[in-house]
Amino acid sequence: MKNWIVILLFSFLLVSCGDETVPKPKGQLRLDYPEANYGFLAGSCPFSFDINDVVKIKSKEMCSFELHYPKMKATVYITYKPVNDNIDDLLRDAQKLTYDHVIKADDILEQPFINTKKKVYGMFYEVGGNAATNAQFYVTDSTKNFIVGSLYFYAKPNFDSILPAADYVKNDIRKIMETIEWK
Repeated sequence: MKNWIVILLFSFLLVSCGDETVPKPKGQLRLDYPEANYGFLAGSCPFSFDINDVVKIKSKEMCSFELHYPKMKATVYITYKPVNDNIDDLLRDAQKLTYDHVIKADDILEQPFINTKKKVYGMFYEVGGNAATNAQFYVTDSTKNFIVGSLYFYAKPNFDSILPAADYVKNDIRKIMETIEWK
């Protein structure tokens, strides 16, 4: 009987010995984004605006652009459309594009934009939650020009993880809206 107790005790000691669990030290994720420096983007298109220097621009057809943020794995897609008595359809399409994300979005915050001096009118949408896009916008002069834009990340939508990068790009989108000028 004593042998069984010794063997059982010895087995227990062998199994219970091991590495102690040590809690991880507190730390912060360091996201280092450069300070935004803006330059003027002008060309043959019927509009111009300020753009962040870190952006890589890829021109598409009919004055549409892809603004790539390589460090953040993000792209802002900007599409230009001329207004030909179809402003209602263009506005409806821009709003539908935003509200298609309502299934995954926690909320959609609408922020109207009006600059009567430059004749720029639009809407900036902040999409909260794990939606595919975090921001969308449109601007128009109501008579000739209409621009719609969307921000997308090349990563699985995880709102908490991409929030700092999304905020950085949202500031750039607001800068585009504030500095756009029609020709």
